[in-house]
Amino acid sequence: MRHRGGALLRMTAAIVFWPLVWQMLSFLIGSVLLLPSPWAVVRSFCGLAQTTEFYRSILHTLLRVAAGFAAGMAAGLLAGTLTAFSRGADVLLTPLKNIIKATHVTSFIVLILLYFSSKVTPSAGAFLAVLPICWSNVYEGLRQTDKKMTELAHAYAFGRKKTLREIYFPAVRPYLSAAATTGLGFAWKSCVAAEVIALSKNSGGRALYESKLYLETAELFAWTASVVLI
Repeated sequence: MRHRGGALLRMTAAIVFWPLVWQMLSFLIGSVLLLPSPWAVVRSFCGLAQTTEFYRSILHTLLRVAAGFAAGMAAGLLAGTLTAFSRGADVLLTPLKNIIKATHVTSFIVLILLYFSSKVTPSAGAFLAVLPICWSNVYEGLRQTDKKMTELAHAYAFGRKKTLREIYFPAVRPYLSAAATTGLGFAWKSCVAAEVIALSKNSGGRALYESKLYLETAELFAWTASVVLI
């Protein structure tokens, strides 16, 4: 109990410390346009939370993130499985994966805007952020499957479906879970970035951009806090 109380005290002190630093810097700068105080941001956040536009924007952003994340995970699972089991597919598709990993998502967002509407772009950005992560993890998980277990499944004539269910899926599950955890964070950040660039209607990203455009710095911080909290 004493150890738990000490840990709670340290965590509380850290939480209190940074707002105090923020308040001190805001006081020293003396300009709400450059750095609003924490209380000003809280007031702005409370004002936003009383509007239907706030919840509509957050909901639309969440739906775009969910769509891009689900599509990226599904495509990554398929591509990872295909390249793990097929040498030809691995040789053919791995350069595509490397290109997606090496290219910044902002470049893809701008390119996507050339061909699709601003409604599709955020989900596409989230999809491209998740795809290579899931793909690499699934591929690695399948390649690391214990060969003795697959030989045992073959000896006992498990069949393809049972081998996948009993041998491969348990082996790849931790890798898939790690991909989902990491990918969801990247999907969220990529989607919001795409909304800022595409100025998608009813979106947190557009609200961020407009707050910056009209020099509503406290509101900009409030929207940023919303993104972080969600």
